[in-house]
Amino acid sequence: MSNKTSSKLEKVLRSGHLAVTSECGPPRGSDPEAVKKKGEMIKEYVDSVNITDNQTSMTRLSSLAACIHLKLAGLDPVLQMVTRDRNRIALQSDILGAASFDINNILCLSGDHQSFGDCAQGQNVHDLDSMQLIQTVRHMRDEGKFLGGDDINGPPDMFVGAAANPFADPFEIRVPRLAKKVACGAEFIQTQCIYNLDRFEEWMKGVRERGLHEKVFILAGMTPMKSAGMAKFMKNRVPGMDVPDEIVKRLSGVEKKQQAQEGIDICVESMQRLKEIEGVAGFHVMAIEWEEKVPEIVERSGLYPRPDV
Repeated sequence: MSNKTSSKLEKVLRSGHLAVTSECGPPRGSDPEAVKKKGEMIKEYVDSVNITDNQTSMTRLSSLAACIHLKLAGLDPVLQMVTRDRNRIALQSDILGAASFDINNILCLSGDHQSFGDCAQGQNVHDLDSMQLIQTVRHMRDEGKFLGGDDINGPPDMFVGAAANPFADPFEIRVPRLAKKVACGAEFIQTQCIYNLDRFEEWMKGVRERGLHEKVFILAGMTPMKSAGMAKFMKNRVPGMDVPDEIVKRLSGVEKKQQAQEGIDICVESMQRLKEIEGVAGFHVMAIEWEEKVPEIVERSGLYPRPDV
């Protein structure tokens, strides 16, 4: 799995510990206090924190700026970067910008279509796709060169990640698609939220059959459900999401004010089961606008305290 970087996340993974990452959405304004507060809340419980890049195509404080705020607060940020909005000049420039602040993790994504967001008329760029972005970061880091061929004075020190959705259709291409990202140079993977554990285990079986678990660190994506309504919405309205009926039933079976706690219980039980799967290298806990629950989830899953590497 390639050259060592200064990433804390990489050190935890390489030392054989189960890693824990989480996620913070930047604010819809220039005041960084909200994102700094989220970071502070989860700092002791995770190894690294992803900062989303204008998620759902809503205009927000830039991922890079939010990463800098968290870096200055002593966290190990993961810069999420989408190819939707920038061409290869801007992508390479932002990668260097992040590296100049010792931001050592990057997650390469294509990004949600702009029609979902607040600027539906915006042009998408997609000069490169997410696979080519992975290749670009690796080329800049390992070869010390820009895509145009010139040498980089101070190549970026980046641990390179990508996303995977084990649940999208058609299921048969999910493992080959992961293999492609690994071939492009992805070193860690964060998956879509997992609710259908049997399906995920089947995907992991395919991953092991191709030996991919030995070439890339896989972090299982976990999002606690706040209510039965959220479960139904994710099941019926969110593409690429697989929420089994029994989860909806279980949440609907408790009183409204108990549903959030039930959602956390389900999340913790899932993590305890997934911990045992060969090839799962850790967890990516996405408690969307519910960051205050991350400490409880991490503690109850037996993943606290975090290793000091």
